Amino acid sequence: MCIIIIKQKNQVISREVAKNSARINPHGLGIVWLDTFEVTYHKSSDYKVIITDRPFIAHFRYATIGAITKSNTHPFVCGKNKDEMLMMNGTINGFGNDKMTDTEDLAIKIGSTARHTWKNQLANFEARFVSVNLRHRSFQIYNRHLYTYKDGIWYSKANVLQDNVIAVYGTLKKGFGNYYNYLTNAKHIGKGKTQDQYPLVVNGLPYLLDEKGKGKNVVVDVFKVSDKQLAQIDRLESHPHWYIRKQIPVVVKGKTILCWTYFNQEAENYWNGRNEVESYENQPKWRPSTFSLEEVKTHDCTQIDLFDDDIEQEFTLQMDSLVCKDTECNNDLVFDGFNQFHCSGCDRWYAENDVMSMS
Repeated sequence: MCIIIIKQKNQVISREVAKNSARINPHGLGIVWLDTFEVTYHKSSDYKVIITDRPFIAHFRYATIGAITKSNTHPFVCGKNKDEMLMMNGTINGFGNDKMTDTEDLAIKIGSTARHTWKNQLANFEARFVSVNLRHRSFQIYNRHLYTYKDGIWYSKANVLQDNVIAVYGTLKKGFGNYYNYLTNAKHIGKGKTQDQYPLVVNGLPYLLDEKGKGKNVVVDVFKVSDKQLAQIDRLESHPHWYIRKQIPVVVKGKTILCWTYFNQEAENYWNGRNEVESYENQPKWRPSTFSLEEVKTHDCTQIDLFDDDIEQEFTLQMDSLVCKDTECNNDLVFDGFNQFHCSGCDRWYAENDVMSMS
C-alpha cells in the first residue's frame, strides 16, 4: 500500500513514481481531490489520473486483509460520521476478515469515538494514517514520523521512489533465490552486459573481481530500487566490508547506463585467468507450481485490473520458459496470480490464454 499526499497546486508527481505505485500496489486506487474534496475510486491501472497539477491524497492498495474488490478501495467512511473518511498504509492484526479490510473495520470502530482522541488511538499502531473531513475540507496525517517527505510530497512508503539503478549477476538475478527476498517490488529494466570485461568466478557463490579489462562482459539483470531496498542489499552483501559497491557502465537494450554493482576480491587468489564465466547460472531458477489464494497474497502479484468479486480459486502455473512475444524485448513474463502475465521489460500485458498458447 502507499499513500501519496500533494498539498500544493501545480506540483506534479512523476509518471515513474505513479506507475511504480500502481505496479507494486495493484488492487485499487482511491483519491481525495483537495481542490474540491471529491472522492473517486479507480483501478490501479488508472494511475495516470494523478499525473496532474491538482492537489490530492491518493491511496494505492495492496491487499493483505479483505477481498480484492472495488468496495475495499480506500478511503472508508468512519462509522456514522459520513463526512469523515480514513486511509491507512499498514496491517492491523485482529481487524477485518476475508471480505472486509482491516482499515474499514478500524474506520467503523473509531467513528464511534470522539474525534479529538483519534491521534492517541492511531499512535498505538505501527501504521500510517490520513483522515479527511469532507465537510470542513481538511485532512490530518497521523504517525507522520513513519512517512517519507521528498520534494514537497508525502509518501507513506518509500518503495515507490526507485531512484537507484543496480546491476546484479548472482543470486539476486531475476528468478533466482534472493530475487524473491529483495527485488520482487523493484522495477526490472532488463538483462544486459557490463560494458567492460571483468572476471566473474564461482566458488560456491559468484564473485565479480574489480579487474577491468580481464575476463568477460558479464551478463547482469538491471533493476531500479528504492533507497531502502539498496540499503537492504548493502546489508546482504556486507558492503563495504565484504563486497564493495561501485558504479560501472552497463549496456541494456542498446543503451549504456551507470549501475551500482558489487565487487569482491575473495576469489582473486584462486582465479587463474581461465575459469571465469560470462554468466552465473549454477542456481536453477525458482518456478512456482500451484498456489491457493492465501499463497497468492504473499507472492509478487503485479496484476493491475483486479476488481472481480469472486477470486476464491486455485490455479496451476505453467511458466517454464515463458517470455515476451516481442522479439526486441524477450524478457521473462511474470504471472499475476490470477489471469494475466506481465512483461517487466516492455510493460506489456498478456491474457493467460494467449500465453499458454505460446508454451
